[in-house]
Amino acid sequence: MLKKKRICRFCEEKIGYIDFKDEKRLMRFTTEQGKIIPRRTSGTCAKHQRQLVTAIKRARELALIPYVSEMTR
Repeated sequence: MLKKKRICRFCEEKIGYIDFKDEKRLMRFTTEQGKIIPRRTSGTCAKHQRQLVTAIKRARELALIPYVSEMTR
């Protein structure tokens, strides 16, 4: 069974720089536990994955996005 190769969303949209202030876009690449989705799962290229990780970490430091979305018990 062959899987279709995922195309990088950022390359497709011709986005050169991933901005840390764009919370909605960054939240798509994190799980409910707050983990960053890996490159093999999300389909982003290496260049944009590095920018994405940096942007997510900066947004967390400035409290734009949470480290963990919700506490579950």
